[in-house]
Amino acid sequence: MKTLSVINQIQIVQLSNDLVPIKPICDALGIEESGQRIKIQNDDFFSSTAELSYAVGADGKDREMLCLPLPYIFSWLATINPKNVKEEAKEAVKLYRLKCSQVIYEAMFLQNKFLKEKQELIEEKLSELELIRSNFKNAKLKLDEATSQLKEVRNITFDDWKAKQYSMNDLEGFLN
Repeated sequence: MKTLSVINQIQIVQLSNDLVPIKPICDALGIEESGQRIKIQNDDFFSSTAELSYAVGADGKDREMLCLPLPYIFSWLATINPKNVKEEAKEAVKLYRLKCSQVIYEAMFLQNKFLKEKQELIEEKLSELELIRSNFKNAKLKLDEATSQLKEVRNITFDDWKAKQYSMNDLEGFLN
């Protein structure tokens, strides 16, 4: 058995089989456990996971209690109306429901929105990268061509230049 929390001096526990008794939670919130038991048993979602299990009661004796698996406790707590709890628990229940709504919103909507926007940004950056690669490839070809031309110019000898001059002068004289 593991203590999850202490609410209004009542210990909320998780049993070794990951079940959480609802009675201590109801006692801590000041709501009738019998009403919550009926609500859980009439709910298709909760009733399929609810189990009776033995846990130590407030009197120190083993008692059979209705339990929910730990992950389901959070959903069940979100169904509790703050109007039905002890005055000192109302604000905590309201805050809990607000946090649950925020977590669900973030998980179901914001996370999808983030993933969609991230994917769009990735695609945009990939397009930019492809354009830069293409420009780089073209620049590399021009660089290689200019390097080759520079090498050819550097390799021209005086004799090569003179031969070209004579052939240009002969051609010019021929054309006049």
